Amino acid sequence: MSFYNEIQKYKNFDFKTFTDKILDNEVLNIINNKNLSDLSEQDFLVLLSPKALNHIERIAKKSNKITVNNFGKSILLYAPLYVSNFCINNCLYCGFSTNNNIKRKTLNFKEIEKNCKIINGYGICHILLVCAESRIKTSLEYLKKSIEILKKYFNAVDLEIYPLEENEYREFFNAGVSGLTVYQESYDENLYKSLHTKGTKTDYKYRLETCERAGKANYRNLNVGALLGLKDFISEVFFAGIHAQYLKKKFPHAEIGISFPRLRPAEGGFQPKTTITDIQLVQAICAVRIFINRINITISTRESSKLRNNIIPLGITKMSAGSSTEVGGYIKRIKQDEVLSKGQFIINDIASVASVKDMIYKAGYQPVMKDMF
Repeated sequence: MSFYNEIQKYKNFDFKTFTDKILDNEVLNIINNKNLSDLSEQDFLVLLSPKALNHIERIAKKSNKITVNNFGKSILLYAPLYVSNFCINNCLYCGFSTNNNIKRKTLNFKEIEKNCKIINGYGICHILLVCAESRIKTSLEYLKKSIEILKKYFNAVDLEIYPLEENEYREFFNAGVSGLTVYQESYDENLYKSLHTKGTKTDYKYRLETCERAGKANYRNLNVGALLGLKDFISEVFFAGIHAQYLKKKFPHAEIGISFPRLRPAEGGFQPKTTITDIQLVQAICAVRIFINRINITISTRESSKLRNNIIPLGITKMSAGSSTEVGGYIKRIKQDEVLSKGQFIINDIASVASVKDMIYKAGYQPVMKDMF
């Protein structure tokens, strides 16, 4: 049994018909419910419905209160380090897709160390190791050596790499990795297959069960999410939310997290099928916070500095800062004439780590540089 079995329960569920029938009093009943542990999956859908937008201010206040009660007024900062953009997959929306004619690069260990020194110099202590999917260009041994280098500079190392087997995740856990981020991209199995036309990523079920394999290997941070813009807002956020809830129940030792990445311009020119508005993003954050009180919610530099500043009090607990989605991109900032590769996507918030910290302070929150979870 896995989350795949859970998601099948909604295979023929009509999300639009259900949510369009939601009434104001149903939304208010949930907002006024003091026993939040009793919320059902249908209650979660109510909070994601169009009618809930009539009460978004009250929902936001409730989300803020729950967040402060569970996490205080602190925001953990992290940065991604892209080590390779070689990929065997054709994912229509991704700048690293194998069909895109881009300059490919895998960092050598000296370059990894240079990037680590730069990021560490910003004060960042939590790093996300990112690579495209190629076991040839980024073998397990290559990644282990990379982790060894990262552990010299950062107190927490998480992975966002190609899916592994449970025993492989255990090897990385023993090497010092503490967490995993993996986006299902779309929870719609048919849409997923049409978006991923080549490579190992075509296996929907194997990817869906990735966090469960890492959870069995004792990872203490498991982060999921859907790439917003590939399909309708409600069903994708709903499935990401119940996925996180499922992992929370199955792996009580782990801190579960969720991200809400919206599609950004990237090589290949893929155009979003739907537009996820700022207010819908706010709705997603608040609905998940009310549905799962104790969950990390991440917002990345895909979003603008202005938006990130405004949504800090709504439920966010983690933010990337000073990010680069280019392989070796931190070196490039120091040496403007050294172009190593194109990024996976164009980031939206180019503010420095110092500026992000200042923004958080001004919002009345404390930026946390060291992972305490």
